[in-house]
Amino acid sequence: MSAGNLASWHAYMEGGSDPALLSALLADDAVFHSPVVHTPQVGKPVVMAYLLAAAQVLGNDKFHYIRELVDGDDMMLEFVTELDGIAINGVDIIRFNDAGQISDFKVMVRPLKAINKVWETMGAQLAATKG
Repeated sequence: MSAGNLASWHAYMEGGSDPALLSALLADDAVFHSPVVHTPQVGKPVVMAYLLAAAQVLGNDKFHYIRELVDGDDMMLEFVTELDGIAINGVDIIRFNDAGQISDFKVMVRPLKAINKVWETMGAQLAATKG
């Protein structure tokens, strides 16, 4: 099932980050771990908000995965992108449940300059979607 899960995630990423596709991918009790928010964000609506904002902020023409490690329903996808001239290197750690939906999503970003830029830009994006 893991190859299908990975293919589903890539279809979402390559398909323009369609909210309907993301909604189908996420479990109702999904948990998101942000590189800049200290507490886990729990529940499909909150996780969707973070992942859709991330797609807007990071999902530019420079974004691409450079390495993938898969162990059953656990995946680690290393990515690179650029934001306002700052090179960003990060990792998406994704766990799928038995139903093939994302139950846990963790993002780690480096270097510090990149984390600060992501924090600034994601905060603005999330505020814009709430208002």
